[in-house]
Amino acid sequence: MRALCPEEVPMRSIRHPGPVSRERFFAVPCAAVPLRLTLAAGTSINEAVGRAFAEAGLAGGYIRLAGARVDPIRYVIPAAAPDDTHAAWYSETFAPAGVTVIEDAGLVVGRRDGEPFLHCHGLWTPAGGERRMGHLLPLDSCLCEPVEVAAWGLAGALFDVREDEETNFRLFRAVPTEMAQHDGARAMACTIKPNEDIVPTIERICRESGIADASVHGIGSLVGATFTEAPEMASYATEVLVTAGCVRAGRCDLDIALVGMDGSIGGGRLRHDGNATCVTFELLIVADA
Repeated sequence: MRALCPEEVPMRSIRHPGPVSRERFFAVPCAAVPLRLTLAAGTSINEAVGRAFAEAGLAGGYIRLAGARVDPIRYVIPAAAPDDTHAAWYSETFAPAGVTVIEDAGLVVGRRDGEPFLHCHGLWTPAGGERRMGHLLPLDSCLCEPVEVAAWGLAGALFDVREDEETNFRLFRAVPTEMAQHDGARAMACTIKPNEDIVPTIERICRESGIADASVHGIGSLVGATFTEAPEMASYATEVLVTAGCVRAGRCDLDIALVGMDGSIGGGRLRHDGNATCVTFELLIVADA
């Protein structure tokens, strides 16, 4: 029997409990406003981020956080679902003692029930411990000291938490808002549904939006992952941080870090085809000037 070459191996997929929705992604045109924000210490990261965006006059966007000292930090990693109401779930909460240093994290900032809320995946090192990765619990984690961050603020779009019948989770959805007057780059705020091949989907969004060259920012989850050079991640539920993403002449390259259900960390450049979204992807695609 002839062995399958990598391009012929079927893409992994996952079955969620609800009906498969007709819309496979939401892509909302908007302006991405470059910001430098100072996040305050002494309150939850969620509150610090919400205040910083409010002071900038914007409801949400995307932050890349690095070199931040956090105590306490609370986070989870992906886990098997305890019953058939979800396809995957979360682990118990990890609560390392002492100061944890966030190496790199992506924070999607939006609204939940009309209030500021963020979704964060990142890499960090607890005091005296080994490097970890996971899904930060922003209401239960706090900065030890103020930190300045680079961010994109959104005008004309918002990530808003909505009920998602397909996955039975409450998830961010990219939705349009009134376009305020802000100088910013042309962008697309995007949320991508389960079992969509992530890199070709980004290329499709760019093609349909008339974007040839762009940077790609965000977080999400994959049903395992295959890379151009790094070892494969077999875990059927992962948490993902886009570490570097770009579109050049319509072709997307996506570098990621991710954590599996056993806590193992992987990463590298994704193969162009065959990497399915597990639960969701939340992305900001910013067109080059």
